Amino acid sequence: MSKRIGILTSGGDCAGLNAALRAVVLRARHGYGWTVVGIRNGTHGLMERPIEAGELGDDVTETAIMRQGGTILGTTNKGDPFAFPMPDGSVRDRSNEVIEGYRQLELDALIGIGGDGSFAILRRIAAQGGINLVGIPKTIDNDLDMTETAIGFSTAVDVATQALDQLQPTAASHSRVMILEVMGRDAGHIAIAAGIAGGADVILIPEIPWRLESIRQRIETVKARGRNFALVVVAEAVRTAEGDAATVTNAGGAVRYGGIGQYVAEKIAQSTGAETRVTVLGHVQRGGAPDARDRLLASGFGVHAVDLIAQKKFDRMVALWNREIIDVPLADAIKQPNVVDPNGPLVRTARGLGISLGE
Repeated sequence: MSKRIGILTSGGDCAGLNAALRAVVLRARHGYGWTVVGIRNGTHGLMERPIEAGELGDDVTETAIMRQGGTILGTTNKGDPFAFPMPDGSVRDRSNEVIEGYRQLELDALIGIGGDGSFAILRRIAAQGGINLVGIPKTIDNDLDMTETAIGFSTAVDVATQALDQLQPTAASHSRVMILEVMGRDAGHIAIAAGIAGGADVILIPEIPWRLESIRQRIETVKARGRNFALVVVAEAVRTAEGDAATVTNAGGAVRYGGIGQYVAEKIAQSTGAETRVTVLGHVQRGGAPDARDRLLASGFGVHAVDLIAQKKFDRMVALWNREIIDVPLADAIKQPNVVDPNGPLVRTARGLGISLGE
């Protein structure tokens, strides 16, 4: 029986989303003869009237699309349908509008590409509206549980590693301590992976409390060994020495992480007398072409997601485990965040290399 399946991208963008879209369309159209409907701007597209959606054809299956960063469907990481902000400052439950949009499109199933926040909302909508939901994990933070990695993480680590590669020569040229602030909303996966790959001397992650004295000692050790520079990587969610989150507030009143890199730089300068400079990568980690690993992962996830619909297995998330593409209950994947294990393999590697984790 021919099916119509919808697909949307939700939450922050990342590299590899278009590769996943391509895989879904290829598998659905040419593997099963199904129609794929792309929904624009996440759940917002289903709330619009007319609905912001359209059938995805063979143009989406061209190889060029998997090299493209971002998402051709657009996405959103604000505007919870259950508490949607209205122009007058009030909030409204618009979840039924999302469900009605799904029904108007006459869809048999929905594939959502998102992170823990998006999946929590989509699961609630699916349960309320009887929607057949399958999830594909994407997050540069790699904080989704039940999967070894998610779409976007590998490219983000690669970008951060390249940044360290670029910072090292200028650090050596000017005898400076270079601080690189990377993303990591609640987990330090990018920082620990890129820090090791990029030869950092100090890596600070939110899972391990840090002491300025430990950092000072590491920088002094590096200097005593004859090196005139040091590289420090810090995840944006790292707390200050006083235990506070470093945040900034934008013009709209929204609060987000920001500023821990500058804070750490000033502390290092005060304690060591070193000249410091700060680089905040920010959204550079989200954009750009996906690396080979993210393209492979997205392709495997997309194919498996469509196969789950064919098998009538819903409320599931595709995942990578022991080098296999599997599927797990969506509820389990979002039950708790996947954070860096303070005694895990990457942390043990960092310690073994003599990298200071601020302990």
